[in-house]
Amino acid sequence: MLNIVFYEPEIPFNTGAIARTCGLTHTRLHLIKPLGFSVDDKHLKRAGLDYWHLVDINYYDSYDELLEKYPDSNFYLATTKAEKKYTDVEYKDEDFIVFGPETRGLPEDLIHANMDYAIKIPMLKDYHRSLNLSNSANIILFEALRQLDFFDLE
Repeated sequence: MLNIVFYEPEIPFNTGAIARTCGLTHTRLHLIKPLGFSVDDKHLKRAGLDYWHLVDINYYDSYDELLEKYPDSNFYLATTKAEKKYTDVEYKDEDFIVFGPETRGLPEDLIHANMDYAIKIPMLKDYHRSLNLSNSANIILFEALRQLDFFDLE
């Protein structure tokens, strides 16, 4: 099973959309607080529709708490500041793919301390904008799933 991490997500619709994907792909979702919304938010629930019962969702007070729980796992950091493309990685079962908040991305110190695990989706250079958070998570997740022959998905 793969793992998607949203570090301090701000927009409920993005989290709801990836929760729906996680439920339908048997992928765990991990949310690092603080969240920019209530988990009871109607937009969050609407985006996930009838899929919430399929989602294995976990909450953490900090990124360090997540790392402590899974000390032997690979954590790939999705960032526009990476050199390595997301397709350059050989994903393994139980890997984590970490995404930062919509307006600021992952903290610079976290990226620099883990540059070997930083990955990016190629896009226009010097535009100062990037793809939507849930779309980015879907792109990378499905590449990882493809490499793993989609596990038991049909």
